[in-house]
Amino acid sequence: MPEAENGDAAPRSQATLAYRAIRSDILSGRHAPDKKLKIQDLADELKVSPGAIREALSRLVSAQLVVSQDQRGFAVAPLSIADLEDLTDVRCEIEAIALRRSVELGNVEWEAGLLAAAHRLRATPGRLGGRKGSVNPEWLTAHAAFHAALVAACGSARLRALHAHLYEQSERYRVLSGKVESNRDIDTEHGEIVALALARDAKGLVEAMVHHLRTTTDLIVASRQPPKRPAKSRTPAARTRVSRPRRSERATEDADA
Repeated sequence: MPEAENGDAAPRSQATLAYRAIRSDILSGRHAPDKKLKIQDLADELKVSPGAIREALSRLVSAQLVVSQDQRGFAVAPLSIADLEDLTDVRCEIEAIALRRSVELGNVEWEAGLLAAAHRLRATPGRLGGRKGSVNPEWLTAHAAFHAALVAACGSARLRALHAHLYEQSERYRVLSGKVESNRDIDTEHGEIVALALARDAKGLVEAMVHHLRTTTDLIVASRQPPKRPAKSRTPAARTRVSRPRRSERATEDADA
């Protein structure tokens, strides 16, 4: 049967293609928070039917990356500091559970998978065109695979699914941290996490991961705070004039003495 051109009968492959493309653009920051997503514009850009776009956006609503606005269509889900801090708290709790279980249950295949994911991440440039360039989509994929590999041996499909969902939600915020100037060495942080996992040091691994996640959050929060204005202070001369009694007052004091 030939593929229908009607938007409501869009082939599943088109919807999947649209879903992946729009999702990638949201996670990379190309589609900014609160941006209105126009169905026809996206259909023209991705060369798929409007029906495929509608299905893709509906799936992205379920993934909490897009919001459906009554009578106004779809928009990229908003971001906020309060949501980031709540998300980080929950993610740290889930990471701790999943990591401890992986350390306990992981075998040599888990170790090999983790080493492979870490090597691939380390070998993939984080940005295209140098330090100031755009985020490399291949690095984003490798980074997600690295964090998934850490909890791959937790023994629970539901726990892995929850971990993946929280990671995806965090990824939108994490991209923002790449725009913040800092002396952070991500490769070293990842290397320490791998070493602790392979040493089966569950306590140290959880502490390192929590520090890793909260450092990202702290950088983003700090970058969103308005710069503090320096406190106004009186000049030394002004302070001297205030602290010294006037000549007439000195004369009175001398007379009283």
